Amino acid sequence: MNYGVLMLSKVIEQNDPNALLRFNITAEDLPTEGERKALRYITEYAEKHGGQAPTAEMLAHEVPDFEPDFNIEASYEYLAEKLRNQAALRAFSEIVNGKEGGESEFMKRWESAQDNPEEFFSWLTEQAERFRIRTNVRDTVGIDIKRDIDKFKAEYENRKAGESFRIWRSKFDFINRAMGGYVSSNVYVIYGKSGRGKSAIALEEAINCAMQGANVLIWSMEMGWYEVLVRLYVSISASVGVAKATLDGVDIEAGFNSRDVRQGKLDDEFESGFMEFLDKMNELIPGNIIVRAVDDEDFDSRKLRDLKADILETKADVVLLDPFYYLDYEKNTSKTAGGDAAETSKKLRRLAGQTKTTVFALTQAEEGEGKDADSELKLPQRKDVKKTKALLEDAALLIAVDTNAEEGRGLIGLNKGRDGGEGKSAEIVYLPQFGVVKQLGGSEGSADQFDF
Repeated sequence: MNYGVLMLSKVIEQNDPNALLRFNITAEDLPTEGERKALRYITEYAEKHGGQAPTAEMLAHEVPDFEPDFNIEASYEYLAEKLRNQAALRAFSEIVNGKEGGESEFMKRWESAQDNPEEFFSWLTEQAERFRIRTNVRDTVGIDIKRDIDKFKAEYENRKAGESFRIWRSKFDFINRAMGGYVSSNVYVIYGKSGRGKSAIALEEAINCAMQGANVLIWSMEMGWYEVLVRLYVSISASVGVAKATLDGVDIEAGFNSRDVRQGKLDDEFESGFMEFLDKMNELIPGNIIVRAVDDEDFDSRKLRDLKADILETKADVVLLDPFYYLDYEKNTSKTAGGDAAETSKKLRRLAGQTKTTVFALTQAEEGEGKDADSELKLPQRKDVKKTKALLEDAALLIAVDTNAEEGRGLIGLNKGRDGGEGKSAEIVYLPQFGVVKQLGGSEGSADQFDF
């Protein structure tokens, strides 16, 4: 049955050309040139005559190769669904078999797949998703404040039960007070000058989310996996207080020495304690952390579609991209300067919403000038966001970072908060070598050495 003919005939019969707009029927959905001509004529006529459809006689005169079929009982919704399903299957067939006797795109890709099967399957996945989306039929626009009250009530109950979205509390109390925590489906940007602690702060937030039960996915595109795990384990060990560190004459509960762990040079006592600590990881972290790092052999494609696949595979609640500008950028269709990064930022924001994940994206701040710029603690401003200004617009919150590991201190501040909080800041204790990164004046916790 030709659903294109039925759809156009119903539009004529009911004098309702707007139905073609409501259900997004385009020439690509129609299989014959006669139907496509009829669609163009109906659309152009309606534009010139106040939304009216032409009569059947007018259509027959202007498009003689279109034969209508009237007295249709099926609804627009049904006809649109069948039409779009047929169109998607027809488009897929053209890719596999070739269009009008032309070359098969599928076979061309298949032949090149012998050298790069991953690229072939990525292409095939993209096509399948494109055709799946094409079968969607829109019967309403947006949410109706009167009609959709039941939908709102259901979403309210889901949120009340913590099933629709999540709020992950920050490790730093001033962020929780200012923002209420990190809300799923949002992108949060952490930025600072090179080597001034933005990765350390981000990992602390990732660990803190995992401690709340989150599945955390880390895309580490600068550091190798062992370095990332050293930082994670050392920080987690500091939370249970396996050692002591001294800052300004005050003892602070700390973790294993990261330099010794990194080099494999823990002394016998601490090595034994470290191995015992690792064996208790399931008990220490309610959630989980998955790390994909720059030296992973299978981590050679870093497109957003790869990120989405990893999110779905790991069931991630929280994602950390370190740094954002090492992603494989999306193509810039606007041909403007910086458009690739801007397009990637926009699609990352959309991906966070689609997957209901909380995304932390790291980027660099502009470097200061002179000696004071290296030694003085000073938070970068909004204008200092480097690499892509689009992140500034797409982020729910900008988190500025500056630290000095030698002095054991740092600053964290909020710039551009969609829900307020802009201008808030706090001083932190910053001893990353021992896993100590926390807001000054916060609770330190307690634990006996190696008592896990």
